[in-house]
Amino acid sequence: MLEGLDPEQREVATALHGPVCVLAGAGTGKTRAITHRIAYGVRAGILQPSSVLAVTFTNRAAGEMRGRLRQLGAQGVQARTFHSAALRQLQYFWPKAIGGSLPRIIDRKIQLVADAAAALGTRLDRNELRDVTAEIEWSKVTQTVPADYPYAAAKAGRETPRDPAEIAHLYAAYEDLKRDRAVIDFEDVLLLTVAILQDRHDIAEQVRAQYQHFVVDEYQDVSPLQQRLLDLWLGDRDNLCVVGDASQTIYSFTGATPDHLLDFRVRHPAATVVKLVRDYRSTPQVVHLANALLSQARGRAADHRLELVSQRPPGPEPAYTEYTDEPAEAEGAARRIRELIDAGVPAAEIAVLFRTNSQSETYEQALADAGVPYQLRGAERFFDRPEIRKARIALRGAARFGGNDSLLDDAVDLPSQVRAVLSGEGWTSEPPAGSGAVRERWESLAALVNLAHDLAAARPRATLADFVTELEERANAQHAPTVQGVTLASLHAAKGLEWDVVFLVGIAEGMLPITYARTDEQIEEERRLLYVGVTRARERLHLSWALSRSPGGRPNRRPSRFLDGLRPGTTPTVGRTGAGASGGVERGITASAATTPRRIQRTPARCRVCGRTLTDAGEMKLMRCADCPSDMDEGLYERLREWRAVQAERSGQPDFCVFTDRTLMAIAEACPDSSAELARIPGVLSRKLRSYGADVLAICAGQEPGQDDGSD
Repeated sequence: MLEGLDPEQREVATALHGPVCVLAGAGTGKTRAITHRIAYGVRAGILQPSSVLAVTFTNRAAGEMRGRLRQLGAQGVQARTFHSAALRQLQYFWPKAIGGSLPRIIDRKIQLVADAAAALGTRLDRNELRDVTAEIEWSKVTQTVPADYPYAAAKAGRETPRDPAEIAHLYAAYEDLKRDRAVIDFEDVLLLTVAILQDRHDIAEQVRAQYQHFVVDEYQDVSPLQQRLLDLWLGDRDNLCVVGDASQTIYSFTGATPDHLLDFRVRHPAATVVKLVRDYRSTPQVVHLANALLSQARGRAADHRLELVSQRPPGPEPAYTEYTDEPAEAEGAARRIRELIDAGVPAAEIAVLFRTNSQSETYEQALADAGVPYQLRGAERFFDRPEIRKARIALRGAARFGGNDSLLDDAVDLPSQVRAVLSGEGWTSEPPAGSGAVRERWESLAALVNLAHDLAAARPRATLADFVTELEERANAQHAPTVQGVTLASLHAAKGLEWDVVFLVGIAEGMLPITYARTDEQIEEERRLLYVGVTRARERLHLSWALSRSPGGRPNRRPSRFLDGLRPGTTPTVGRTGAGASGGVERGITASAATTPRRIQRTPARCRVCGRTLTDAGEMKLMRCADCPSDMDEGLYERLREWRAVQAERSGQPDFCVFTDRTLMAIAEACPDSSAELARIPGVLSRKLRSYGADVLAICAGQEPGQDDGSD
């Protein structure tokens, strides 16, 4: 089981006890290391397969992990996404915890957001609707309630599509509409699972009895909500292995944060930390560029960057090309791709990666004009495409009643049978001319034809029924077949993938970094996005940019600042000095329990009246259930509301941006007489304490704001 692993991977595979943190650079074989770790533990009798839960972020990654574990003889291990694992538990425990059946889960929340906006009389265009929906998703994974959204968005530096107060109202209306229609959304699956595990200790213990050992892949992408769920799964145990790379954190806009990865040793002082830096994917030339790109990075993630060491033979140097305009850039890339394909490079081993999906159309047209097949990645999932759903229905029918189908009379083997069935769905032996939806549908059906050839080669006696079964298994695992075409994808959608040849296009200021990236943190995430793009390439890497958007336009663009000092003839920007972390193992603290810092255990918030566990943020702020009796000073509450109205008018912001109603209620119930007591009230953060603390304490003491009581 351990043969073929390098020394660091072997350390991962044999570290089966206590907390383990694997810092794994791009292309260093992290999936290989953690699947061998699980399989080694199972085969050695240390881990029971049914007691292991491995979680990751995409169905594709989970499916790949399950496949590798089966090959290694570790059947029975659960490998799921966070949402899949949570949904399974929610469906099982809902009747016991809540009663009845689980509410219907909506596939897409955007229509419900549109309905909520209509109910408020708010008009949102298509882009605003999409962006408001994204803000609601971010709020939920960061556990932000509607009333707290304006402050949370400002603190996070988010570029909001509408006034934050308006989004807060839309968010609240959306939640109300969900309750009225008795439906839940994707994020609710996690929120409700967390609520049940917090509130029902018997259910939490049942889950913990089932799962004794946890593995979390892509840990740099964990959101606060996912981390809370993981904490509840773990309880007071530490049989946890996490794997991640802070330099590949590119989803912070969705609520992901690398802080949990970077703080792992703080939370778990006894953790073993293994650093994987041997890069088996890319040539030394590509790895050198990736390392140089991060050497100029700043910020906390940069402090923990890994210095990759290529294990492959040398290859060509990365190519840099400047074009006059974007169409010329697309035509240049298509021309080079055509030359590569003619020289024998498979089209499926070539990718064109860009910053935004809006850049795709130009490259679709250029590739179509050059006669190059392509596929779009990151749009609709393969098995969700209408043409694929129809094709599967047709194939199932042919497998069941094929003897009566004249289409199959001349089909002598599996590939010819599949071609015959799909010809009725629009597939032809030659691709259609041009680009767009027609070409994309043809490429999807062609992928099924190619899969039939692959299955027939692997299993010469395979039947049409076997092919249908293969498709069902792939659909359940979201394991799409390889489309024999050049991949067009955004940099975000390319995460986790790799190709022999990668074209990084549009690498210009305003596009990478994107125009709306203004803060240091946002700029650094854009740099990491380019790093992810660079590390997708195995052998050849082409980087390009255009001086203007359209032919004849003003050539006022310049190459991305991230290329300064990397491309020939440029000077590096001032950045970091010194090399990144090398590979190796760091053992955890092994001192006696008396001197070892203990992991901080979060205790659940409980109602100070009835003792019930609190899960609602507003109730946590009051430290009591909404239905429990209040000992609030009504007169004090009204005086605080009047004062808040004056402050809001002075600052030109909504009342709740000063303090929410719940915070004022909590103050009126606690009636603090010192800054320390006031600071302990949830919602009174340090900034607000400095701005409003003196006034609030004066009101609580029965004085006018700003009045001096004469004491020293």
